[in-house]
Amino acid sequence: MSFDSPRKPIIIDQLLEDPSVVRELLIAGSPYWTVQRYVKNLSEMQALSDAARRARKDRPMFIAPWFRGDWAREQPLVDGVEVFLHSEALRQAAMRCFDGQVVIPQLVYVNLTPPIPKLDPGHTDVPAFRGVDRSQYPVWLLVTMLKSGLFERWYVPSVTGVSWYYEGEGGGFTYWPDGPDQPPVQRPCISNSAVVGDNDHMFHRIEAVGPEGSKVPHGLTLDSELRWNGNNWELLEQGQVLERYAHEELRISVSWKAQVFADEASYASYRRGEDQLCLDTVVDTFLADLREKGRDIEPPADPLRERPFIDALNAQYRRAPTVFP
Repeated sequence: MSFDSPRKPIIIDQLLEDPSVVRELLIAGSPYWTVQRYVKNLSEMQALSDAARRARKDRPMFIAPWFRGDWAREQPLVDGVEVFLHSEALRQAAMRCFDGQVVIPQLVYVNLTPPIPKLDPGHTDVPAFRGVDRSQYPVWLLVTMLKSGLFERWYVPSVTGVSWYYEGEGGGFTYWPDGPDQPPVQRPCISNSAVVGDNDHMFHRIEAVGPEGSKVPHGLTLDSELRWNGNNWELLEQGQVLERYAHEELRISVSWKAQVFADEASYASYRRGEDQLCLDTVVDTFLADLREKGRDIEPPADPLRERPFIDALNAQYRRAPTVFP
């Protein structure tokens, strides 16, 4: 697996027997918060997406109206999510995509996107490594570790199945199955279909949602939320309603993520905690590689938060799509 040759995705034409369950799950899981709550500043955001490279660092980070919530973290958090968490169709596709025998579901989360123009030039998902994952460490670090190519030995293969529940205008899914320097595939938003693939390595993005000319709501912060009020969805900032949306206006995507192991022996080794990374090893490995490449920087006192360190890693290990539709 690599960014230049991710595993080829598998298409599921119809995932759920009864897709109406998604609306029930959405309402039960309300409220939802902006996905950018996972990052604290533009340096961290830039590790995830080139969208941050366009922004001025002397201004507050722009917060997009792209909302997310977890429905399962190994165990259900919302009643009824088992239809995704334990989906046999997703499990079978994961085994085919990764040629693995053991599939361990980890997460089910939902993204809700109101009408907006295209904002994302392409990103990858958040990976996990033995001993270093998002349960303890920031997402910018994990994405940068994978982009660097320095930690492949500890990478835990992860599959993502993304399905959609939206019949409005736009909202297509663009992905780069042959690497970020090759032409992408543009797939329309086909409700109740799914793409199962190597989203840790395969760049992807959503296209504009809603009618042409849809505007981006401004004034959002990391505390903005999207909440069901019984009749429609309200975009709230400090209790003030900024926008209201009919349910049908929201592009809904549900992501299922699972670890994939080649066999039971590989999974048993992982469960025993063998060959784990620690933060000191990660930082030392980065610093040594930067020195070898002519970037001799001071060891950071707080490597998880110091922006000059994060900026140096971004400059060295940036990967992003270069060919667009």
